[in-house]
Amino acid sequence: MMTSRSRHHCLPLLLSALALAVSVLPAAEADVKRYQFDIVMSNVSRLCHAKSMVTVNGSYPGPTIYAREGDRVVVTVTNRVAHHNVTIHWHGLKQRRNGWADGPAYVTQCPIGPGGSYAYDFNVTGQRGTLWWHAHIAWLRATVHGAIVVLPPPGVPYPFPKPDAEAEIILGEWWHADVEAVEKQGRVLGLAPNASDAHTINGKPGPLFPCSEKHTYALQVQWGKTYLLRIINAAVNDELFFSIAGHTMTVVEVDATYTKPLRASTIHLSPGQTTNVLVRADRRPGRYFMAVQPFNEAPGGVPADNKTATAILQYAGVPASVLPVPPPPAVANATGLAAAFHGALRSLNSARYPAAVPLAVDRHLLYAIGLNIDPCASCPNGSRLAASLNNITFVMPRVALLQAHYGGIKGVFSADFPDRPPARFDYTGAAAPLRLGLGAAAGTRLSRVAYNASVELVLQDTRLLAVESHPFHLHGYNFFVVGSGVGNFDPARDPARYNLVDPPERNTVGVPAGGWTALRFRADNPGVWFLHCHLEVHTSWGLKMAFLVEDGDGPDESVLPPPKDLPEC
Repeated sequence: MMTSRSRHHCLPLLLSALALAVSVLPAAEADVKRYQFDIVMSNVSRLCHAKSMVTVNGSYPGPTIYAREGDRVVVTVTNRVAHHNVTIHWHGLKQRRNGWADGPAYVTQCPIGPGGSYAYDFNVTGQRGTLWWHAHIAWLRATVHGAIVVLPPPGVPYPFPKPDAEAEIILGEWWHADVEAVEKQGRVLGLAPNASDAHTINGKPGPLFPCSEKHTYALQVQWGKTYLLRIINAAVNDELFFSIAGHTMTVVEVDATYTKPLRASTIHLSPGQTTNVLVRADRRPGRYFMAVQPFNEAPGGVPADNKTATAILQYAGVPASVLPVPPPPAVANATGLAAAFHGALRSLNSARYPAAVPLAVDRHLLYAIGLNIDPCASCPNGSRLAASLNNITFVMPRVALLQAHYGGIKGVFSADFPDRPPARFDYTGAAAPLRLGLGAAAGTRLSRVAYNASVELVLQDTRLLAVESHPFHLHGYNFFVVGSGVGNFDPARDPARYNLVDPPERNTVGVPAGGWTALRFRADNPGVWFLHCHLEVHTSWGLKMAFLVEDGDGPDESVLPPPKDLPEC
């Protein structure tokens, strides 16, 4: 049983038209982009099923945010829904010294209640590329999400051949039922929620599903032209493969950081990740399926939606009556394909865009990922599924952590999250002690990190209940993925194999089922920053924690004062 999926569709835009769309204000104020997000209930129909669901401005997916590197963005969010609190997270934007604009409920802010408004005001500093925004409370991100397109400053070209046009491609999930009801049912039963009923491309499942006449996304292309596709995995619980029948893609960016060009016929994205690819329309004019296929690395774990969604790459002048070239068959060795794809990614590491990997490490952290069974007197089986890091199931507070820290509010959290698991064992071996999976300590515990410390974090999957892959997202930072492997991390052997020259730089990374991933970052952004699995089912079970990065001593090394309209709990 499982989670929620959704939506957004973005028309291809010529670069000149895109530049005009970015200028949402008069030229004199072109460095400030202002948007109004109204949270409303909308009637939406897919797969012959209609339902009322939460959206932004009545759009599913929501509107795209356009900006340039260096711009200031102000998004006023007004909650016009009577029965939902809401927050918005700007996924991948670092929010330097400005955690007040980051958005996760009860971490950096209290929610925006019904009838309330909050202006997210932030600068886009030192970043360009494709990111996205989404609700960050309960499971609302299933229907409340959209793209963020950050263009380079005027006069600064892409570090790859200039495309003729661009389009956003948002991958999501669709449930016939209300997503919050799906999650609540799983919580009451103590089980994994029901899987979604379909995957979507720009909010549409495509012609392999019923009632798809108006629910198929089509991207029209001109023969001989090159297109930049900004691909976002907004799915709630599923890792996804994306491919275009008969066409090869060239990856040029991941998570808004440029990469060395990588040619691929199929790419893999975990929930939360973005990937920019160049596609040249040089095949025989026709209609070609774009396909989204699920990746379930660990059958027997949380159930996943195994259905394929499709869209159409349509060459201009080809009639719609022409049958599309079918997508490739389901991937036979999905684990190998995903591992090979991510293993081949490299940072661009050029003079303009260097890979500043920390070479010396001040803090070595090892976080063991566990799926647990907790007692539950109200659940039919007397137990419920849960999750933990270092045997701690994170408990969300009722006062925002950032507000509690800088407001001096006591008793909200403790800053003693352990650097290592409380007990060492054969994490991925068949003999992993079952008792360690039977209940975990519950608490709101943060890890305190000194300003500007270099941190190495190894995320280690375990076999406490079942091995599963886990996409982890760190708020407020990018990090370098310096290593990854299967089995148990070996601190004596594995660091010698790290890539410390040009590893991929990301904000969300997948931890392989039964394996580990090593990250490095410099803690130069003070505040309270969430780290969590981006499978919403695991996050809701407690697979999360937060770093409290201390202020530095310099004038630009401390958190900015909170805004006056910050919501109250």
